[in-house]
Amino acid sequence: MANTILVGAQWGDEGKGKIIDVLTGQADVVVRTQGGNNAGHTVFIGPKKFVLHLIPSGILRRGKVCVIGNGVVVDPVGLVTEIQGLRKIGVKVDGNLLLSETAHVVFPYHRELDAQREILKGRNKIGTTKRGIGPAYGDKAARVGLRVIDLVHPRRLEERLQQKIVENNEVLKAFGARPLSFKKVHAEYAAAARVLKPFVENTVVYLHEAMRAGKNILFEGAQGTFLDIDHGTYPFVTSSNTTAGGACTGSGVPPHRMDRVVGVMKAYTTRVGEGPLPTESAEVADLLHGMGREFGSTTGRARRCGWFDAVATRHATMVNGIDDLAVTNVDGLDSLDSIRVCVGYCAGKDTFNYVPSDAELLARCEPIYVDFPGWKTPTNRIRRWKDLPARCRSYLQAVAKFTGAKLMIVSVGPAREQTIFV
Repeated sequence: MANTILVGAQWGDEGKGKIIDVLTGQADVVVRTQGGNNAGHTVFIGPKKFVLHLIPSGILRRGKVCVIGNGVVVDPVGLVTEIQGLRKIGVKVDGNLLLSETAHVVFPYHRELDAQREILKGRNKIGTTKRGIGPAYGDKAARVGLRVIDLVHPRRLEERLQQKIVENNEVLKAFGARPLSFKKVHAEYAAAARVLKPFVENTVVYLHEAMRAGKNILFEGAQGTFLDIDHGTYPFVTSSNTTAGGACTGSGVPPHRMDRVVGVMKAYTTRVGEGPLPTESAEVADLLHGMGREFGSTTGRARRCGWFDAVATRHATMVNGIDDLAVTNVDGLDSLDSIRVCVGYCAGKDTFNYVPSDAELLARCEPIYVDFPGWKTPTNRIRRWKDLPARCRSYLQAVAKFTGAKLMIVSVGPAREQTIFV
């Protein structure tokens, strides 16, 4: 397996948690490299459902080491709650989880600022999870953030947090929001720091030592390509680099040590939050929501749904250097008579075979569709590629061809065993 980067090739929520869990069987170390607890990875093992926010999905397999890398922004209180929740259901979290000392910390004022900015934008809101991720990355870029190394240093935490609370309370007052209590915030974060201190490590050094020892490393992405701060549908994006390059900067492992990139995509398209979604379809949304599918694991919000957008996935392949594809949620299309795939965009007299950088232009784009016959057969119990309906195989092969990468995995349900290697 060597060193593998796994990325979402759409707008997030592609089923990366399940694919990470499957690929972790071949890995020794799993690294989360960006984002915060605004992400949610859902994994089903037998009858049990696990929802993870900061801890890599690899924690659910014994003998694996999980790393929260320097590119992640960490809510310490949330992370402690996640650790305690896993321990309560019998998942070991002791010696198998490392937290980068240089990851930045999310504080309550980040969450408050996130919420207030969304309120101020009104109809032009981005649709954030209000977990404070954007403001935390903003502090990081402005060089005024606090890192985990500060969190676990008691005197430093007290001094710097007090200063930050004073500064941010002035901003919150200007928004008309309530000021925060330093005493309360400090008590919560100091308590979380005491729990987290044993996990704190120089993870860059650890990962390079693991590579020298011949370990296989899997880099776990959060969100998706079109939520990337540089390559996504700006400004309707997250605040980190969700593309393959982010795995390098968010872990300290250089590009030439990466061996392959796996892109995860649904057999259709979804998006949470605001922003353009060219193939959005009420028909697809009604079908999937009626099946109890496509509700956010972090927010519970109903996801926007549409037909498969091959323009977007082809663009994602270009940006990420995707080698292999994992297509998930194939069983969600089992009942359809006809299935559409977007192979181009048109806006007036202009046509596009790539995703325009201008979000306003993208919002005006109309999809150019190719139709495929549905297979009208349940696929959730199928375990071999050759046993899939011929029309299903044809659809998946077309999706791979349009995308420009090799089909490697087909997922026909959320469970580990509902995975077909092509």
